[in-house]
Amino acid sequence: MTTKKRPDFVLGAVAYDAKVVTIWDGFLAYFNERGLPFDYVLYSNYERQVEAHLRGDVDVAWNSPLAWIEALRAGKKLGKRARAIAMRDTDQDLTSLVLVKADSKAKTAEDLRGKRVAVGAGDSPQATLIPLAALAEAGAQDVEVVRHDVLVGKHGDHIGGERDAVRALLAGSVDAACILDANQLGFTKDGTLPSGATRVVLTTSRYDHCNFTVFDDADEKHVALFTELLLGMTYSDPKVRPLLDMEGLKAWRPGRTEGYAPLERAVDKFKTIDTWLERVA
Repeated sequence: MTTKKRPDFVLGAVAYDAKVVTIWDGFLAYFNERGLPFDYVLYSNYERQVEAHLRGDVDVAWNSPLAWIEALRAGKKLGKRARAIAMRDTDQDLTSLVLVKADSKAKTAEDLRGKRVAVGAGDSPQATLIPLAALAEAGAQDVEVVRHDVLVGKHGDHIGGERDAVRALLAGSVDAACILDANQLGFTKDGTLPSGATRVVLTTSRYDHCNFTVFDDADEKHVALFTELLLGMTYSDPKVRPLLDMEGLKAWRPGRTEGYAPLERAVDKFKTIDTWLERVA
């Protein structure tokens, strides 16, 4: 696949919610007012977005962690080097939790061996892949996985089937549920998870979430200006703050990739993207 240079700088993003249009319309105005000829294209799922990026239809992609690994590995097979240039402050150092009911006999993750474990969508890094791999590493290799496939193709953004997984746990149809750590507080606040109803038997190692991905054939001047403008956004700016709030951050940070190791192990263990990778690369 080859990429042609373009006069504008086009971003690909997944339409996981209607607010995405508001967010990127706002950023479009911000970037163009500051000299970057920016535009964006929305996709219904991350696989389609990664494939478009590989073809050169977009110059930068706002990728989930699983989409990052897809871009990294497919790009390598096609002779392209992927680079993570920026991410949200809230994308760094996350953990996932495995919950049981407060009165459960399970005291450790190993006690869940052979038990029913509710997870989010099958392609959710935070509510399926990473916690299931962590359970296996902790001695619970043969759990019965009960998936809640909400937002498949969107990699669990941002809740996916986690709320349904928690409801299944509270209803007693499963023995444990896997969720993103931040969602435990959110579910408690919205009443999904009554205070004191559950406890944690496993906390995963820390990992990173979304990033802006470019390939090495992107226009470097555009990449540099995009990154400079992105990292220069301040939460105190009244025009920018509502957009950052909707996207769930206070500041953009330089991209890093060491935080994807737990997901890489999970992807290898479960062969999550093998079939897709064979098809596209």
